Amino acid sequence: MRTKGDFLKSLRDGRKVFYRGKPVEDITAHPILSIAAIHASKLFEYSDRMYEDPSLGKVSKFFKKPTSTQDLLERHKLIYDTTMYCNGIFNISQAIGSDAIFALTITARQLDRKYGTDYTKRIQKYHEYVTKNDLTIATAQTDVKGDRSKRPSEQADPDMYVRIVDVKSDGIVVRGAKAHTTQSAVSDEIIVIPTRAMKDSDKDYAVAFAVPANAPGLKLYVRPIDEIEGNTSAVLSKKDYELETITVFDNVFVPWDRVFLFKEYDYAGNIAMLFATYHRFTALSYRSALINLFLGSARVMAKANGIENEKHVRDDVVDLILYKEILRSTAITSAISPVMLEGVAVPNPLYVNVGKLYSNMHFHDVIKDLVDVAGGIIATLPSQEDFDSEEGKTIIKYLRGAVDGEERVKILKLVKELAASPVAGYLLTAMVHAEGSIEASKIELFRSYDYREAESLIKKIIG
Repeated sequence: MRTKGDFLKSLRDGRKVFYRGKPVEDITAHPILSIAAIHASKLFEYSDRMYEDPSLGKVSKFFKKPTSTQDLLERHKLIYDTTMYCNGIFNISQAIGSDAIFALTITARQLDRKYGTDYTKRIQKYHEYVTKNDLTIATAQTDVKGDRSKRPSEQADPDMYVRIVDVKSDGIVVRGAKAHTTQSAVSDEIIVIPTRAMKDSDKDYAVAFAVPANAPGLKLYVRPIDEIEGNTSAVLSKKDYELETITVFDNVFVPWDRVFLFKEYDYAGNIAMLFATYHRFTALSYRSALINLFLGSARVMAKANGIENEKHVRDDVVDLILYKEILRSTAITSAISPVMLEGVAVPNPLYVNVGKLYSNMHFHDVIKDLVDVAGGIIATLPSQEDFDSEEGKTIIKYLRGAVDGEERVKILKLVKELAASPVAGYLLTAMVHAEGSIEASKIELFRSYDYREAESLIKKIIG
């Protein structure tokens, strides 16, 4: 069983990480980025993560291939509970990679049947490797895309989508870049999958593979961590956050046994869709836990302000309850009625997309509700430097509410972080766009919904 220390030590492997224009020699020693590494390492402290696999022994539940409703319900609970364990911040470290593995497992069997390939053997071998070694995996799906009106093969710069640039006897060479790859700089492995459907002209871009995070030619450019560096009174982000990177593949070599799609352009969209379905299920599971940060803060803040029984506060709190429970309900419903593909249980795409779309479209209401409860002071709150100064006691005196100033300032700092700081801006973007945009969920719902029941009713009425 891998330990927290084992994991952190493994990150000191010569990977090419850059932050604010400078190379990072040891991410575990970096004053800001080390927090993301420690956040990831919490997974190895979580007491209920392992189970007894009949073939592999004691391994992570995240890598258990779902074959039933019960497996999906247990996966939902695992993601929810580990998010709560990490202070309401999703721990993606084994969730997103296993989402990709399950999608690739299904498509590998379909590809092998159609083309006589051996992708099933490859993905099974890789699945067993990461499971046995208890590895963490980032998934790089979203290409940087360039001109959005053009297909991959039509771009002025051909590297706007990750592509195959050379084929060797022992593997392939890839070049291009992926955007917002979560926790890549603090993961053991990176799985790369297509972001869209492809045509024959795009076949060089129809590629899926896995590489270690220290692969030669792989470069990881970490976004600014403004939630800490832009807010000296940050509370939550100093304990837990996840980073993202622009992930550049500069002629990276991939051996054949780690290639899971090679120019079979007709399956690029299948992989993208299946991964999105699993990962939106993951999103519903962690977001319903994350929302406890806002629900709990609203309740504690209302009590500190002495307004917990006011009507508008009750309305705000009920909005937050609805948001949380609609997400959780759609996750559970999608697990109860899965789609079975190649012997693998896939969360029902209808309920996954309904829940994900609701989550995307209503997160701004979550921020509004918390602001409404807290009041404008979260935007004008004095800084941590003020609280630490000789004038701090005077400031705190005048910030009391139904509780003393010290207690109210503690909750105000957290509420400010959630609703009036760089964290709020980050979440307003992420909760709209992560795991698929609003438009992506709308397209999938419109395209895949079964209209027969509704249309037959109308035909029965009008004759």
